[in-house]
Amino acid sequence: MTLPAPMQRALALAEQGLFLTSPNPRVGCVIVTADGQLLGEGHTQRAGGPHAEVMALRDAQARGQDVRGATAYVTLEPCAHQGRTGPCCEALAAAGIARVVASLEDPNPRVAGQGFARLRAAGVVVEIGPGAAASRELNLGFFSRMVRGRPWVRVKIAASLDGQTALANGVSQWITSPEARADGHAWRARACALLTGMGTVREDNPRLDVRLIDTPRQPRLVVVDSRLETPPDAALFEPRRDTAPGREAQPLLIYGAVADAERQAALEARGATIVHLPNEQGKVDLAALLRDLAMQREVNELHVEAGHQLNGSLLREGLVDELLVYLAPKLLGTGRGMARIGPLTTLADAVTLDYRETVMVGADLRVLARLPGRDRF
Repeated sequence: MTLPAPMQRALALAEQGLFLTSPNPRVGCVIVTADGQLLGEGHTQRAGGPHAEVMALRDAQARGQDVRGATAYVTLEPCAHQGRTGPCCEALAAAGIARVVASLEDPNPRVAGQGFARLRAAGVVVEIGPGAAASRELNLGFFSRMVRGRPWVRVKIAASLDGQTALANGVSQWITSPEARADGHAWRARACALLTGMGTVREDNPRLDVRLIDTPRQPRLVVVDSRLETPPDAALFEPRRDTAPGREAQPLLIYGAVADAERQAALEARGATIVHLPNEQGKVDLAALLRDLAMQREVNELHVEAGHQLNGSLLREGLVDELLVYLAPKLLGTGRGMARIGPLTTLADAVTLDYRETVMVGADLRVLARLPGRDRF
């Protein structure tokens, strides 16, 4: 089914907020006359800034256009609550919008149909459905946080064609091409937070910031470090580029399991936030970590760049939603694999995936594979 042109444009605008809107959803809005003439358009800005509907109304005003009697195409239900900004449903109604065509109901319990109800109560005609699949896919992390109470978990892996992420001696830079590395930074940039493990910090001392593409915000850094062994001089503590004026980077977030007052004090002195979430084995409770990231830190998408140990733990506990794998046209032989999940004794125990996309990036193959049914919530 062909989408109306204004909704296609609204979805394209929503995608422009890919690196910008977290923890808010990526939303686009287009206001048109009955015969399709464009009056105004916009997308949701950085958290605390105007939402898509307000941006579209402002754009119409700047163009000198009267929106009374017009139709607003919006990729998510206009909000109905007072948060950092006012209710968008009321702004549309007050402006004289006669009809709202929305892709989806907002899963946020503070909205969840109330925006539509207020619009209808104000005499605005409401239609729901066009562009629903595309809008939901663009906001899987937001829907995951609101519905499941956990982020959408994406594990990124760079490997050789025979599945090795490093040589046996640990050398891994660089298996994939510069193009693949830049593409990987784009996936970093869209996430709310980046997760790694203590093993990666110890062996690679990564910065894990977005450097290879332009971005208006840096995702938060999160480390799984059961014994609080992160060095206070680790590269993760280095200042991170964030182009928003006056915007301070969020502190490094470290999840630990074993109490060590001296180590904790040293890390806190560097500005880290320490959260203790031990499981029965004395390791970090990864399921509890995801709940904390969603409910306390407003993390929609969690981008994992870790070693085979943490990757394996997340997979074994059923906490991974999809894999983003870059395969280089190289064979490394014996080395380090993508995830420690075995040894398995039967093929029936294999982790089964659905291929979602395969794309050439430079000389490498990018594979996006999703665990079956993970997006049905």
